[in-house]
Amino acid sequence: MPPKSRFTRLDAFTKTVEDARIRTTSGGIVTIVSLLVVLFLAWGEWADYRRVVIHPELIVDKGRGERMEIHLNITFPRVPCELLTLDVMDVSGEQQHGVQHGIKMTRLKPQSEGGGEIDSKALSLHASEEAASHLDPSYCGPCYGATPPHNAKKAGCCNTCDEVREAYAQTSWAFGTGNGVEQCEREHYAENLEAQRHEGCRIDGGLRVNKVVGNFHIAPGRSFSNGNMHVHDLQNYWNTPVQGGHSFTHQIHHLRFGPQLPDEINKKLGPKKNMPWTSHHLNPLDNTSQETDDPNYNFMYFVKIVPTSYFPLNWDQRYSTKEHQGADLGKLGQGHDGSLETHQYSVTSHKRSLAGGSDEAEGHAERLHSRGGIPGVFFSYDISPMKVINREERAKTFLGFIAGLCAAVGGTLTVAAAVDRGLFEGATRLKKLGNKDL
Repeated sequence: MPPKSRFTRLDAFTKTVEDARIRTTSGGIVTIVSLLVVLFLAWGEWADYRRVVIHPELIVDKGRGERMEIHLNITFPRVPCELLTLDVMDVSGEQQHGVQHGIKMTRLKPQSEGGGEIDSKALSLHASEEAASHLDPSYCGPCYGATPPHNAKKAGCCNTCDEVREAYAQTSWAFGTGNGVEQCEREHYAENLEAQRHEGCRIDGGLRVNKVVGNFHIAPGRSFSNGNMHVHDLQNYWNTPVQGGHSFTHQIHHLRFGPQLPDEINKKLGPKKNMPWTSHHLNPLDNTSQETDDPNYNFMYFVKIVPTSYFPLNWDQRYSTKEHQGADLGKLGQGHDGSLETHQYSVTSHKRSLAGGSDEAEGHAERLHSRGGIPGVFFSYDISPMKVINREERAKTFLGFIAGLCAAVGGTLTVAAAVDRGLFEGATRLKKLGNKDL
């Protein structure tokens, strides 16, 4: 026998000699079952360790001077594209009149003909052969008393009907159908406009705005500022040969603020019925429809926007939001490491006739509407000072995995030992009782 060391008295795991051990059939069965249970629990601990969860946080948004993108896809089946204008304005004083960059307007066939898209050759109101390219290079068209537009192809001149219309809008004048205007008569503006009266229009694309309180709207006619008032030239909208006039019946196919969550992230969030409240890829205005036969009708949507970030498991913390701001249109908020800076929103809507009156027909005679305004679809948005961060994290740490694994193994073996002891004691007592009966 080897000599005893000073640690012998500290041994908490006393041993029994091999001859004192008894092996039983029940003990072997319990051992096999306990081994299977240990393997099952160990696999469960490993799967739990590898599981990625989305941890939501709510913080104060400390971003300054940021911009955000608005992506929209809206169909107007009863207003032609030539009459629609998209404008943006905010509390900082920035205004974007007649937004065109990043926006595509698609002419649609009349509803009686199915409302399908018109081919690309017919997408321009002004045919290329009727433009000013064939005129004498020295030609300088008059602007008829209006200030020449700053974006005219030839400075100080209005060589096309569109440039005359732009000059009128910048001078805050109504334009009409261009009767008596040489450029518009040459391009057959009035005839082409009348041919499009029964068409519809789909507006699709994105625009970048300041991340402050503001609004964007789609309304008829060229827009311009008259003092402190934002005005639209509604003459062509009102003077229409269409029976019953145009109307702003519309369908919002899609409206979001910032990039959309990729499908792989949606899968991580789980099925829609189990989706956490912080899932910001659900856009409440998607597939929304509003109908009216009244040309003098106004639809308003009041949107509350909550900035939202998504950080993947291995996101680069050195990648700041300032680098997001320099991205191209459509890429704003998408980091190279898979992180996303986007927005979720809630919305309430309101609609009214510009003629004013009450909602007595709907059973609310006490509800009165003001008179006047501009027909169209208006989106007023407000930015929340709070920010939601959805951060990917491991369900448990590596030390937590080791602790859980040890607990599973130790607990299973302890229970197995108790079961084996109970079976052994029970079998022994039954055997003694059998011997007494004999």
